[in-house]
Amino acid sequence: MVLCSRMLINTILLECHDNINSGHLSEDRTMERIETCAQWPSWRKDVIEYCHSCDRFQKANRATGKRFGLMIHIQEPSTPWEVVHMDWVTALPPGGDKSYNAFLVIADRYSKTPIFLP
Repeated sequence: MVLCSRMLINTILLECHDNINSGHLSEDRTMERIETCAQWPSWRKDVIEYCHSCDRFQKANRATGKRFGLMIHIQEPSTPWEVVHMDWVTALPPGGDKSYNAFLVIADRYSKTPIFLP
């Protein structure tokens, strides 16, 4: 077993987890591989953090957070301007007499009439 410096840790993690010849290993398999060849303080914690920050790991594992609720139907308004929707449009290129880089869009749900405010 070899004691590693901090400079080698990322290389070891990369080789043991992401190496194209070994496939993309799970957390446990990565720990097994590292345990046979190297060791450093908090190596298990480093392996877990590395695997959890891995892009392929995050895409392959389903979310563990709270699930979203069911969609509900929003009742249609009976008169204009009873319900409005608002959103910002930002990061616009400069242009025109006045250089606005954003504007507020307000739309009436009943008539679909938009209002644009710089």
